[in-house]
Amino acid sequence: MEEEMRLDKNVFLMGEEVAQYNGAYKVSQGMLDEFGPKRVIDTPISELGFAAIGVGAAMNNTRPVVEFMTWNFAELAIDQIVNHAAKIRSMSGGQFSCPIVFRGPNGSAGQLAAQHSQAFENWFANVPGLKVISTIDPYDSKGLLKSAIRDADPVIFMESETSYGDMGEVPEEEYLIPIGKAAVKREGSDVTIVSYNKMMKVAMAAAEELAKENISAEVIDLRTIRPLDWETIVESVRKTNRLVIVEEQWPFGSVSSEITYRVQKEAFDYLDAPIRRITSADTNMHYAPNLVAAHIPDAARTVAIVKEVLYIQQ
Repeated sequence: MEEEMRLDKNVFLMGEEVAQYNGAYKVSQGMLDEFGPKRVIDTPISELGFAAIGVGAAMNNTRPVVEFMTWNFAELAIDQIVNHAAKIRSMSGGQFSCPIVFRGPNGSAGQLAAQHSQAFENWFANVPGLKVISTIDPYDSKGLLKSAIRDADPVIFMESETSYGDMGEVPEEEYLIPIGKAAVKREGSDVTIVSYNKMMKVAMAAAEELAKENISAEVIDLRTIRPLDWETIVESVRKTNRLVIVEEQWPFGSVSSEITYRVQKEAFDYLDAPIRRITSADTNMHYAPNLVAAHIPDAARTVAIVKEVLYIQQ
């Protein structure tokens, strides 16, 4: 965000606690000192209100980055995101654009119970006019956020509050990662595992465990949910002949549902086993630690499902 704000005076950040408090998760630490209160703006706890201000500002030749303290609160702003930001280019016949980024943490973060543990990628990916990014890798996050800020249309950028402390190599020189391109994070030949956001940690951990038993898993990080990189997924399935999808969504109408449909449509003859999905439980999140653990996909479940699609006796 700092790099883009230095390059373009029309980029500004607004949201809950982004200025004086340096961000609820310290994402905006030091930005108020550098850019001042007109470009790093604290808002009231009124998601619908400041999302609307951001949409109006974006329609008037600025590039707002709107931070929600959590996407669980951003449900209040869905009217502005879905009915205004996503539709204004189409409804105005191209006379208006809305170059805005809505970003913040998404999904569960431990013992935060039902109202603070929801993943919404599939909700926003269902809306024409929105781009949806969901990533936690430091390198990918920077390159994709820069691309999102420069995009001419609204972008939903979903992070994870449990991953803000993650470390990774990030080049000093400027780079961009194109929106809509998945990344093969681990090459393999026996099964394809597709995931995104913090469930990538589950997928990678499962691949490590499978490797100990000479099972070669190819792991794909979607990074972008809409537009989705079908080519990379289908190409991998044609190589491995098996697909397991790991995500934090509820199972009904999820991102994995759409992937399953598309793969069986375009690569059915290559499949040697049914596509399997590993999702969060089809229930609200509870507070008890054992129920939290049972709710969210983990590496052990993923390993077990991979062995099932490989028809390995357990």
